[in-house]
Amino acid sequence: LKDQFDNLDKHTQWGIDFLEKYAKFVKERIEIEQNYAKQLRNLVKKYCPKRSPKDEEPRFTSCIAFFNILNELNDYAGQREVVAEEMGHRVYGELMRYSHDLKTERKMHLQEGRKAQQYLDMCWKQMDNSKKKFERECREAEKAQQSYERLDNDTNATKADVEKAKQQLNLRTHMADENKNEYAAQLQNFNGEQHKHYYIVIPQIYKQLQEMDERRTIKLSECYKGFADSERKVIPIISKCLEGMILAAKSVDEHRDSQLVIDCFKSGFEPPGDFPFEDYSQNIYRTISDGTISTPKQEGTRNDSKTTVGKAKGKLWLFGKKPKPQSPPLTPTSLYTSSTPNGSQYPIFSIEPVHYCMSDIKTGKPRIPSFRSLKRGVKFCLQGPALEDFSHLPPEQRRKKLQQRIDELNRELQKETDQKDALIKMKDVYEKNPQMGDPGSLQPKLTETMSNMDRLRMEIHKNEAWLSEVEGKVAARSDRRHSSDINHLVTQGRESPEGSYTDDANQEVRGPPQQHAHPNEFDDEFEDDDPLPAIGHCKAIYPFDGHNEGTLAMKEGEILYIIEEDKGDGWTRARRHNGEEGYVPTSYIDVTLEKNSKGA
Repeated sequence: LKDQFDNLDKHTQWGIDFLEKYAKFVKERIEIEQNYAKQLRNLVKKYCPKRSPKDEEPRFTSCIAFFNILNELNDYAGQREVVAEEMGHRVYGELMRYSHDLKTERKMHLQEGRKAQQYLDMCWKQMDNSKKKFERECREAEKAQQSYERLDNDTNATKADVEKAKQQLNLRTHMADENKNEYAAQLQNFNGEQHKHYYIVIPQIYKQLQEMDERRTIKLSECYKGFADSERKVIPIISKCLEGMILAAKSVDEHRDSQLVIDCFKSGFEPPGDFPFEDYSQNIYRTISDGTISTPKQEGTRNDSKTTVGKAKGKLWLFGKKPKPQSPPLTPTSLYTSSTPNGSQYPIFSIEPVHYCMSDIKTGKPRIPSFRSLKRGVKFCLQGPALEDFSHLPPEQRRKKLQQRIDELNRELQKETDQKDALIKMKDVYEKNPQMGDPGSLQPKLTETMSNMDRLRMEIHKNEAWLSEVEGKVAARSDRRHSSDINHLVTQGRESPEGSYTDDANQEVRGPPQQHAHPNEFDDEFEDDDPLPAIGHCKAIYPFDGHNEGTLAMKEGEILYIIEEDKGDGWTRARRHNGEEGYVPTSYIDVTLEKNSKGA
């Protein structure tokens, strides 16, 4: 636990940093909302008309609609300010207060952990000092003993020297005993403190840190929700603002605007009449002599003038210029032809992704049984068959993973069971009231549900076998199986999760449970024995194919003998009249057990 204290210190610090990082994100979002609202209000103020009451300009519907849109946009800006205020009060302010409290709590817990570690280190130093002192005193006592024995054996040594050496030996021995007792006391004290440290103090501190980190996670979750709720609360009002803009756009009436223009600029004057022709050549023709042929000239001149004027009038155009000849309208064929070299007018997307998707669809399986099987298939492909039992994980992690998988399979099994019950009830209703529906239409779905339930039961049994293996539990064996046979089978093949022995990993999922996998092997061992007595009979409610080894195929309505009850794995052992035995799904039969039944 000591080496994990620093890791917890780093993790809790990372949690606080992440909390502050999210608070900074919320703050920047608030600033964006405030700036956005401010810019919208400035935009509305800039384009909002400033008119005096005396000003009487035309009230075009397009102008009125634009003014209404500006008002709605101003309200929209107000809602953005509400979002910013709500985020600042409910999210950012709460995060900053909680971050301060979290830092204080974390500092206190870490100080407690460091104090506990320092106290344990101090106890260890005291114990080590007493140990070293005891070791030193033992060496001194050994030297004193050697000195005493040398003087005692020396004939030249005086009695006084021998007595002095003896006293020194007694003194060193006494000091060694005292240090021994002190070392024993210090060692006992250190062991007690160490046990208390690692089993009481540190786990309590770690639990407090864990609770603190979990509260931080919960607070983040609440802030995430508050962040979204701040936006969601104003959505109805924003929707009303947008609806007001749409209504303003729909209120634009081009005919009314045109009528306003007409009423505003209509003068009431009549169009001017035609200008009369003024002939300035009469005086010139009167002075001409009588010998000339004047009349024809006059007529010719007048005709020419009229012709010239007529031609001139014929050349006058409405706006002073002759319009250019218009090109013939483009037909769809010409448009297509002219636009084809330059590319289509519509966006051209690459067909490679479409081709890839179509090829993927063509190469895939034509039919997927169910979404749950697809999900499990994806997981199986990602993890691989070798890691299906999580054997690559440590035991505790493997146990958790297997338990999670078993819980998930149980939930799916419960869903399938509920669906089966609902289908059976619906079938009963249809049988009682044929006008409501055809009971036979529910049979395929009911059969598929039964198959799914059997598959789920086998998978649950397989994972429970792995889980019991992890937990050190030995699966219950049948009385008819011998340990030597089991060892023989284990050495020859790999044991599947259900207990069936096979070399094919794919057959493990599809096979029946362990005690149902290979009944023929055990029947061969006991072929000389009498067959098992029948304990009842059953009637097949649904047909069963019995493709897997050890199973017994049956038809709907067929009567079979029961020789072994369901032991909780969803399979029942049955026998035909001809003596053929095998396992059938319990949910496919209607079982009737008989008391005191001795045989078939």
